[in-house]
Amino acid sequence: MAFIAKRTASKGLLPGALRPRAWIIAALVVFILFMLRHILDRLVYYPMSYPQGDWGVQSQVGAQDLWFTARDGVHLNAWWFPEPGARIVTLFLHGNAGNVTHRIDHAQAINRAGSAALILDYRGYGKSKGHPSEQGLRLDADAAYEAVLQLGYDSSDVVLHAESLGTAIAADLASRRKCAGLILEAPLAGLGEIAGRVVPFVGPLLVNGFNTKTTIPLVRVPLLILHGDADEIVPFSQGQAVFAAANQPKAFWRIQGAHHNDLLYAAGEQYVPRLRAFYNSLPGREAPSTN
Repeated sequence: MAFIAKRTASKGLLPGALRPRAWIIAALVVFILFMLRHILDRLVYYPMSYPQGDWGVQSQVGAQDLWFTARDGVHLNAWWFPEPGARIVTLFLHGNAGNVTHRIDHAQAINRAGSAALILDYRGYGKSKGHPSEQGLRLDADAAYEAVLQLGYDSSDVVLHAESLGTAIAADLASRRKCAGLILEAPLAGLGEIAGRVVPFVGPLLVNGFNTKTTIPLVRVPLLILHGDADEIVPFSQGQAVFAAANQPKAFWRIQGAHHNDLLYAAGEQYVPRLRAFYNSLPGREAPSTN
């Protein structure tokens, strides 16, 4: 009996001896996952807050400051690019990096195509306060949409135009609020798919959301998608997936040789006429012809 008791006691010591090692392993796993999540989060948002950026260009291009507040109280800034006589107004939602000062070329192209433009800086970007998050960006887009209406435009005048990460926000907004049309440049199907390219298998478990592909079937306005077939950040196949899931009427513009950050420039002289043609195709709307 003594021998049996001794063996039982010995067995009882084994789990206790391993327990500290198990805690160390568990803590190490948690730390690694935390660091991966942190790295992936850093890949989602690259805000440049004021005074970073070329703010002196504002007066040169005639952009006007517009300030408004999101539903959760965050103070936001946007630049307003009026276009006299325009019957279309574009709310432009930019990608995950930089700020409004880096979207001047987009704004001017939109103006030349016959639309006024409001370019929003999300929370944490440019002069906007707060810190970016998916829910926060949605609130920011809602506030910018309301700001456009306050400028005197009707919801049926509004074109939502977005690039990269902003395409998920624009698609969500178009699924909930009335608008004339939707333009998506280099749309991502979902953030999980992007994370999976950075950290295979584990990435989608740690970072997800911004699911344009699942939201786009809820959108029922004319759609134009632009995507470069050499995009190294959001693969061309993701733009195709979003297009396949979308309702008619829709059009897909494949821009040969375009990467993720040079889409506008790779499109070149075709960009403005293509936007103008899209505006002209909207039901009951025809943007004035411009040169």
